[in-house]
Amino acid sequence: MTGLLDAFSEPVFRKVVSQYVETDSKHIILVLSNIEFVDSSGIGSLVHLFKQTKNGNGSLQIVTNPRVTQTVKLMRLEKFLTLRNTLEEAIANIPNQ
Repeated sequence: MTGLLDAFSEPVFRKVVSQYVETDSKHIILVLSNIEFVDSSGIGSLVHLFKQTKNGNGSLQIVTNPRVTQTVKLMRLEKFLTLRNTLEEAIANIPNQ
């Protein structure tokens, strides 16, 4: 199953994921490996979630695929957003606290 993270789906995506950040889930792993398209609204949502987790002393890791990675790099955000190739890699890199 593939999906989109665009202007249409972004509001629901942001609301759902933000609930986890607001309920003291400090370390968030987003699995976006089945997302085939991300537009500027989707990227904005990822940046917003990064800021939310950072402000709460947490972390955001994104399990990605080549298309999502390409979009993030095109926007020059790979220095801020932590991209992982697999869920196992993301789990192994959850900060200890």
